[in-house]
Amino acid sequence: MTPVPPAEPLPLSPPPARHTATRARFDRWALSYDRSWLNELVFFPTLRLCQEEIVRWQALFGRRPFRLLDVGCGTGTLINLLAALPEAELLIGLDYSPVMIGRLTAKIGESPYAPKIHAALGNAEHLPFADAAFDVVTCCHSFHHYPHQPAVIREFRRVLRPDGVLILVDGFRDNVVGWVVFDVAVTWVERDVQHASWSALRDMIRAAGFVSLRQRKVNVLAPLLVNVAFG
Repeated sequence: MTPVPPAEPLPLSPPPARHTATRARFDRWALSYDRSWLNELVFFPTLRLCQEEIVRWQALFGRRPFRLLDVGCGTGTLINLLAALPEAELLIGLDYSPVMIGRLTAKIGESPYAPKIHAALGNAEHLPFADAAFDVVTCCHSFHHYPHQPAVIREFRRVLRPDGVLILVDGFRDNVVGWVVFDVAVTWVERDVQHASWSALRDMIRAAGFVSLRQRKVNVLAPLLVNVAFG
């Protein structure tokens, strides 16, 4: 069993210049993040998707205790929700924004499940955890912000146990609605982002060494691509 990572946010080296504006934007957004209209449109449906996929994974491998890492966790809504599961042994939220991590840390302090919830400040391209440290890795609506996406997928694979599961959800941009929403509107607002296509994500996940992958599109007005890969 791998050691429990520290509960305190991990220090980061100064970010590259291109990331400074992105981090500042998310630091500002953190103050109203939990009240965002995006919660009803995409965030809450994604939480339910993650719960469903974890149940499916448990059906395959047994309802044993599991350790989960949520990359790009924001204020930690997903891990706080999953903390009520008896099988949830350790839940870590990692984010690049110090203010988001501060909000998560405040939530942990108010949670009855605080001993098994941890916050970490970190970079998805260099996850500060040991190999095979987790049973589940989730990444919801942050992948399009990562400039070196194949490297991030490789890190996901590295920290997963051989029978672990990756649940990656991001915008689906492979139809007209998705192209307008994500490649036009979101890119105009957020600038330096890249929503990977269905086939590009498939190729990255396979190249990282995952043994199987299931992909599906959900939603109509804000279409999402759900990727479930097994280590």
